[in-house]
Amino acid sequence: MTYKPAKLDGRIVAITGAGSGIGRALALNLAKKGCRLALADKDADTLAETSRMLGNAHHSTTVLDVSDDGGVHAWIDAAAAEFGGLDAVVNNAGLTVMGSFADTPEADFDRVMAVNFDGVVSGCRHALPHLKGREAAWIVNVSSVFGIMGYPGQTAYNASKFAVRGLTEALHLEMQVSNPEIRVVRVHPGGIKTNVVRNGKSVGAMPVASAFDRAEEFEKNSPTTPEQAAQVIVDGMEKGRHKVLIGPDAKVIDLIVRLFPTTYFKQIGRFLSRQTQDAR
Repeated sequence: MTYKPAKLDGRIVAITGAGSGIGRALALNLAKKGCRLALADKDADTLAETSRMLGNAHHSTTVLDVSDDGGVHAWIDAAAAEFGGLDAVVNNAGLTVMGSFADTPEADFDRVMAVNFDGVVSGCRHALPHLKGREAAWIVNVSSVFGIMGYPGQTAYNASKFAVRGLTEALHLEMQVSNPEIRVVRVHPGGIKTNVVRNGKSVGAMPVASAFDRAEEFEKNSPTTPEQAAQVIVDGMEKGRHKVLIGPDAKVIDLIVRLFPTTYFKQIGRFLSRQTQDAR
């Protein structure tokens, strides 16, 4: 499904996770288009650095944990009041916990779901009233390639990102009927050179050897920069796409899963077994 193309130039955009990675790159990209930006992140220091990089670009910053529904509500309402409305929300904030399901404490699993999924739900819910009636508006939810395929050692992350995908697909269909001016976009990044693994928490042993064991390996093997990812997202939004795949790895995985929806895991299993043997 595609929407009619619409430019983002001069729009009012709210972005979570704007202190680093894709969120920061999006802020810098959209600032060049003259967008007015409401930026949020849990880390005050990295958010301040994003603000410094933006210079005189029209923006506001809010230190925010997206698992706080009331905080998200207040942030979005304040942004709309300050800038005179809202044209887009990008629900980008996320984190991961690495380790087997059996080793993952309940509190850690719940924390991943609270940030990665509940935070997206809050962003959608509280932005929606401001987006209705705009000439063109966007809800952009960042899932992952792990919202397309399962992966051992990432059960909490997988659960949260599959949930984001399901929410976004259903919301897309609903908006097609009730508010077609609102373009609902799901984003599936592959390996991006961000600090998501470096900042992630490891619990117990990984069930297989993988690049997720070491942040340096993950970053080295990630084919896409945050700046490239941001450009792909912006292009997808402006061209009216509902589904945006970022990176060659995401495109290959998406194709394999679509071609072999019930057996793709066998190929992945063989690949992981070879990885484990090579690591011994």
